[in-house]
Amino acid sequence: MAVSAALGAVLTGCSMIDEDLSGCGKEVVVEYDVELVTNMSLELEMQLDAQTDKEIMDVLREYMRRIFTDHAHDVDLSFYDTQGDSTRLMHDQHIMDANQRRYVLHLPIHDYQHLAVANIAENRLVELANDTRCHPAQLLQQRADTITPHTTGLFTARLPMQLVEGIDQTFFVRLYMANCASALVVAPRSHQGLPIRVVASGFASQYQICDSAYTFAPSAPVMATDMLTAKTDPRICFCTVNFPSREPAATRTVIETQEPFVAKPGEQSLWEYRVYVTNADGSVTESIVGIREPLRAGLLKIVQVWIGDDGRVNSESPEVGVSVTLDWKPGNTYEPEI
Repeated sequence: MAVSAALGAVLTGCSMIDEDLSGCGKEVVVEYDVELVTNMSLELEMQLDAQTDKEIMDVLREYMRRIFTDHAHDVDLSFYDTQGDSTRLMHDQHIMDANQRRYVLHLPIHDYQHLAVANIAENRLVELANDTRCHPAQLLQQRADTITPHTTGLFTARLPMQLVEGIDQTFFVRLYMANCASALVVAPRSHQGLPIRVVASGFASQYQICDSAYTFAPSAPVMATDMLTAKTDPRICFCTVNFPSREPAATRTVIETQEPFVAKPGEQSLWEYRVYVTNADGSVTESIVGIREPLRAGLLKIVQVWIGDDGRVNSESPEVGVSVTLDWKPGNTYEPEI
């Protein structure tokens, strides 16, 4: 799915550009595509049944509606010098809220490295930081003991732009998703109505835009949002939106770009859920649900589990491993409010 964001605004005034750049430049057309490459529909079809799991599917579609979207609300555009310390030469921000527009930019003749970010303005958990220079520019996640999920699907792009005098030029910029989502579908069984809390961890904390690279430490655990289904289905969806997980070394191949939805599980867990279940006697059972398949940018991963009589989480998936602590006591890593 793609949105052609052909954006329309004319930027004028040579004073916005470094005085050493000669002339008032030329008009160039920059067209933006927000490329939503996602497995959401495929994952829903593979993990859930359209008839028996309809309520779960409806809950997930509604929650993910603003994350996996083909609509860019806002766009942040930066044009950097390719020489020296990669200083930003022009910066522009627009509220798009439209599917088809174009930017007609008035830029001095120069070589630029262009970075673009979409949907950052309304994301309360992630900010655009260190962006006065090209290479340090990053999407920086909020630092805290525990955070809530990202609130928007984030898109970024990078493109070298060499302006040539006397030639009409059009540049095409494709923005791709930088974050992803997961859903833990829990059947509470005998624990229906008792407190259940879920946090997820193992995800990146920052994204270097120019290099398209993630940084993984330190990274705050994500408190999953619990979404109850209708009364006819007692299951609970715990949803997260976050940066991707690590990749197992064995899958660092061309398959990542040609077939982004195909990944072989690694030998060890790459990310995990920690599920805290309160039992009827007041004790707490901790289950660490480790996922051996990477969670990549643009993707949704659904994991289904059920709770046993002693509060432990159970799964039939070969991609999932579970370790359990009965009568769990709060430690130094995470203390859920239960």
